[in-house]
Amino acid sequence: VQLQASGGGSVQAGGSLRLSCAASGRTFSWYAMGWFRQAPGKEREFVASIAGRDRSTYYADVVKGRFTISRDNAKNTVYLQMNYLKPEDTAVYYCAEDRLAAPPQRHAARYDYWGQGTQVTVSS
Repeated sequence: VQLQASGGGSVQAGGSLRLSCAASGRTFSWYAMGWFRQAPGKEREFVASIAGRDRSTYYADVVKGRFTISRDNAKNTVYLQMNYLKPEDTAVYYCAEDRLAAPPQRHAARYDYWGQGTQVTVSS
């Protein structure tokens, strides 16, 4: 399985970015997908996840209402739309593929495969 994340960049506070993660290697729709992030000097933290088929979602409280996770199973791609970005959202963002289809999970140990990460920098 390969996961290729893209879409990171630098924006000012209040701006938006859309991350994408293209997956290959196994049947994409069978597995939940998640986004995590890691800021310098901090532990990796859960951001959002989406189930494989029913597309139910789960968000960390700190991003709820600002970020939206979605997926296009025909394109084997998961997205993270990030609005109203804050400086504290600055981190390397990683996509990951769960070992199960559902429910969407926040625990990193459930995810079998990880992408290479994409940098998001939000300036004040």
